[in-house]
Order: sequence, then structure tokens, then C-alpha cells
Amino acid sequence: MMAAAATSTTSSHAQKPSMPVIGYLCPESPELFASRLRAFHQGLREAGFVEGRDVTIDYQWAHGQYARLPALAGELIAHNVDLVVAPGGAPVALAAKAAGVTKTIVFEMGGDPVALGVVDSLSRPGGNITGVSSLSVDVSPKRLELMHELLPAATTLGVVANPTSPTAGSQLQRLRAAAETLGVKLLVLNASKEEEFEEVFAAVGRESANALVFCSDPYFAFRSRRLAELAIKYGVPAITQTRDFPMAGGLMSYGGDFVQSHRRAGIYAGRVLKGERPADLPVQLVTKVELVINLKTAKLLGRAFSQSVVSGADDVIE
Repeated sequence: MMAAAATSTTSSHAQKPSMPVIGYLCPESPELFASRLRAFHQGLREAGFVEGRDVTIDYQWAHGQYARLPALAGELIAHNVDLVVAPGGAPVALAAKAAGVTKTIVFEMGGDPVALGVVDSLSRPGGNITGVSSLSVDVSPKRLELMHELLPAATTLGVVANPTSPTAGSQLQRLRAAAETLGVKLLVLNASKEEEFEEVFAAVGRESANALVFCSDPYFAFRSRRLAELAIKYGVPAITQTRDFPMAGGLMSYGGDFVQSHRRAGIYAGRVLKGERPADLPVQLVTKVELVINLKTAKLLGRAFSQSVVSGADDVIE
């Protein structure tokens, strides 16, 4: 019975297992999170932990229903896990923090954890929480600039925001400032459910916009394949935060390196399991930002990237 309890990754922990238990609170499904989860496991291995050998992981999947995160976080706390890992954005970190007052939490997100109230400061997180942040949210205006460089004659660019996101307001504020500098109008479109995606693309032609720039948002990032399908269907140049989008057939992406941020979250989780206090671990910033372009899609859309963009891209899909 003890052996079964020690190796189980289900939500049942009636008796304290011999191995430490990580509660993994995920906003999506195992399929959509697979590449991020691989990076997390890589970081854990680097810290000396392999699932099933040195550590047990209790997974809770929200399957895109972010309203379920607080309840799922509460379940992990009730299971008496040793550590909560909260990857995939600010809503996950905030749900874990609200539920786990005394539990150690390692988060992974694209926004500013100080501005969002997740930690007191980057150098001294305070309390029982620390983690990793990338620059995906901060670089939203750069996506607008990249699209404007591709379409210098464009007069109106569509911006897609998730109104339920805690970072939507600040991103739109920065995008409006960037649009004013570039001399273009913004058409702000909202989408918080997958059923609303097609209307966003249809609105581009109806409202005489020239392209779509997606705000950083995990819900968009994990639905890159659907967004790429719609971009091709409606012939719309679009840019998102994640390389998953151009890899699925979209035009281009610009954002933080999610492989590195999830890998570092795994390393931090291992360090905490070894006894380090989260208050002594400063929030790590993944400063690498990557540009990925799809030349095949550009040709299909009748567009051409400048040689400077091609040579400066981190990955070129041909």
C-alpha cells in the first residue's frame, strides 16, 4: 500500500507518501501543455528529481476553464502536497496564492509578478512564494511594431485582448501608446472563449483592418493551432506571443522563451524540495525574447518580410 501511494500521481493521498509530493496546478489539458511539461520535467531532472523515482506529482487540470483554478488549488492544498507549482500565467499563480496561505508555491508566468500582486518584489519575493517570469506581456508593443514594419501602408491594425486577463488593461495601454507613435489606428477586439475566435477574424475585413496583433495571454497561446487555421482561412496576417502559432501555420510570433521559463520553474521546484526557502530565492526573469516567422505563410498571404527581419529571426519556417 505504501509503494502504491508513493508512486501514484492521482489526487488521492490518504497517507503521507515516502517521496515528496508536488501539486501541479495547470490551466489547460495534458495535451496542450505537453511541451511546457517536458521543459518542467527537464528542470526537475537537473535539480536531481525524477517523477516516480524521487518525487510524486499530483496533477490538477483546468482544461481551459480558468474559473475552476481556485477550486483545483484548494484540492491540492487539501491533499497536503509539499509544494504547489503554478505554471501558465497570472491567474494560476493568484489562485494558488489565495488557496495556499502556508504552502510553498513556485509560479511561472509572462507578466510582472510585482504589479500583479503575486510577490512583494523580484529580489525579495516574501512569504512562501517565488518563481519565474518571462517578458511576453511587456513586449506586446513590439508585436505591433513588427506588424507595422511588414505592412507599412496599414492604417488600422486589429488588437485582440482577453478581457478576463489581469494584464489586458496594461497591455492595451502600451499598445495604444505604440500605435500613436506609429501613426496607426487600433481596432480593439475581445475574445475570452474559443467560440469567439472566428468572429475576431471576420471583423478584420468588415472593419477594414489590415492585420491582427494578439495580446499576450495563455488562453490564446494554447490555442495556436485554431488561431493559425482561422488566419489562413480569412487571409489575415497575424502575430501572437508563442512560436506554436507560426509552427502551426500562422505568420509570426514574438515573445518569451517558454521552454526556458518552465525549465527554470522545474529547477526552482527541485531547490525548494531540497530545503531552500522561497523567500531566499529571487524571482527569475527569462530575458530571452524570440522572433519566429513563417515564410511559406507570408508567401501565401502575398507578403514579404524584409531581409533584416529574416536575418534577425530566431527561427525561420520555410
